[in-house]
Amino acid sequence: MVNRLGFAFASLLAAASAQAQTYPAKPIRLIVPFAAGGPADIQARLIGPKLTEAWGQPVVVENRAGGNTIIATEITARADPDGHVVQIVSAGFAINTSLYPKLPYDSVRDFAAVSQLTSGPAIALVHPSVPARSVKELTQLAKSRPGQLTYASAGLPSQLAVELYKVMTGTNLVHVPYKGQAPALIDLIAGHVQVSFPTMLGTLGHVQAGRLRALATTGGKRALAAPDLPTMAEAGVPGYEAANWFGTVVPAKTPPAVVTRLSQEIARVLKLPEVRERLLSQGIEPVSSRPDEFAAYLRAEMAKWAKVVRASGAKPE
Repeated sequence: MVNRLGFAFASLLAAASAQAQTYPAKPIRLIVPFAAGGPADIQARLIGPKLTEAWGQPVVVENRAGGNTIIATEITARADPDGHVVQIVSAGFAINTSLYPKLPYDSVRDFAAVSQLTSGPAIALVHPSVPARSVKELTQLAKSRPGQLTYASAGLPSQLAVELYKVMTGTNLVHVPYKGQAPALIDLIAGHVQVSFPTMLGTLGHVQAGRLRALATTGGKRALAAPDLPTMAEAGVPGYEAANWFGTVVPAKTPPAVVTRLSQEIARVLKLPEVRERLLSQGIEPVSSRPDEFAAYLRAEMAKWAKVVRASGAKPE
């Protein structure tokens, strides 16, 4: 009996090894749950060609925007678990788990984590007319004018970044949602809203030109693209962290050997100088991780944002 079990286990290992060696056997669909041109799309079009070069199989970027990323994520959940459908996910993937009472998939059960790709902070911005030159002064101002300051958001991560700030400081800012970061910034620059926590991509030029005032960045450490700006934690909100991160997942039941090969190849690509420099120039930092590490990070993010959603009463816009 022991010999039979040993033989069966050895056979499984051999089959898994063979599967990984023959992968990929056909083109890979790299699904991006956002429109072309954004941070996720930029990363997909950086990584995809490098994987194509290494494997000799085309990696086709497929933009499936809409539904707060739910449309694309359902496609991935229902795909064949053979490693030929890979999806880029962001913080919204973790936030949706608690924000929506019913999703067409299970965010934990229906996916296998592959690797984190990048992490980059948002940036806390105010219109120059706001009489606050630091996060502490913004907090004091918001407490003295409850419900009078408005903030612009361009999606769940930017909305929940401000909601986290509100929960941790006991302040009340009024939410004004926008369909994209560009229109949100336009209204912030015009002074129609006073506060926003957008991604750093496309914002530093407005700060340098004096059209907006930057108070801090939202990551756990200072941003490489703006090292002179303090983090929110340094600026007066201890423990605050709201990173804009991206990673990759595949359908559940994808063979572990295939998941590992994907993860290792993505890590190799992220370390290439030309890829690393391009990402850093966009204000985002490469962060590769093993599948088990990224799975643990996803669980932690889901738990963290569930508390913020409950405390803030945030609803889908």
